Amino acid sequence: MAEPIHNKIKRSMQAAEGLYYRLVLLVGEIGSGKTVVLRDMADDLGTSVININLELSSKLLELTARQRSLMLPKILDQIADKAQSPVVMDNLEILFDKDLKQDPLRLLQGISRNRTVVVSWNGTYTGEKLLYAAPGHPEYRRYDSVDALIVCMEE
Repeated sequence: MAEPIHNKIKRSMQAAEGLYYRLVLLVGEIGSGKTVVLRDMADDLGTSVININLELSSKLLELTARQRSLMLPKILDQIADKAQSPVVMDNLEILFDKDLKQDPLRLLQGISRNRTVVVSWNGTYTGEKLLYAAPGHPEYRRYDSVDALIVCMEE
């Protein structure tokens, strides 16, 4: 019998405690059930799920395009600071917006330096590379080396 996804995430969170980046990515395609898993995990851990699209868009709304690019890492860190531990994040599509000129994985690693962060990632992981979107898509990202713990939905 396959190990439940919740157990894999909890085990990854424990393993992350000793790492430089305490980042756990829950990787799966859109509609694979990541949000439900994260909500259940957050309930079990006594925390809540942060909707990054909602939180960031409201804070970036009144900034110029240049200010958004410059301030986004700081604002994301402030959002994580206010959250309960561990930080559980979902809906991060805004981080991939090409106009923001950010590296989403690097942003997530930055906020996971001093806290455990569990994040949903819409994409795939092949064991060699982490992908977001399809090649040719404006938000496409490919990471050949990932300094994070990865739990895949399809396993």
